[in-house]
Amino acid sequence: MAKKKGSKTKKGKKPHKNKPTSKKYTKYKIDGEKITRSRFCPRCGPGVFLMEAKDRLYCGKCHYAEFKGKVKKEEEVKKEEKKE
Repeated sequence: MAKKKGSKTKKGKKPHKNKPTSKKYTKYKIDGEKITRSRFCPRCGPGVFLMEAKDRLYCGKCHYAEFKGKVKKEEEVKKEEKKE
């Protein structure tokens, strides 16, 4: 097939796109001169962080999980008993 008359092909470099920043920086908090790390895996050690989902904490490396929902319900029951 022959090229159409007047059609141009693009030549040259593609426009630069910035990469999204890593989410690893959200695991650290700075309080003045102190740096605190968020929850880490008890099996893997302090180098591996736990993922925070709605109802659990999860380690992607060793598949360790802590569930939040059951603990909160027990704490709420204890608080209600103290108030009464």
